[in-house]
Amino acid sequence: MSIESFVIVGLTREGRTFRPSDWADRLCGIMSAFGAEKRMRYSPYVRPGCTLNGDKCVVVDKRLYELEPLAFNFLANFAKDNDLKVEALSDE
Repeated sequence: MSIESFVIVGLTREGRTFRPSDWADRLCGIMSAFGAEKRMRYSPYVRPGCTLNGDKCVVVDKRLYELEPLAFNFLANFAKDNDLKVEALSDE
């Protein structure tokens, strides 16, 4: 089984915008931690973003699987359970 980085796009497979509008921040917040400066920091492996079309998305780095496979699988299943578009990212 090949593990790949992927992007969860805030659109259902039918093309509807996923709600709530802050879903990407909430999802990334689950994977965040508080740093020494007492500020929340997103994980370097799970980050919010936008597509070229302006759709909210979450970028999931495959390195998360090596550190925390359950978290990686949770994110993949979140997309599947909510019928969201997922795009694979090729290695750089």
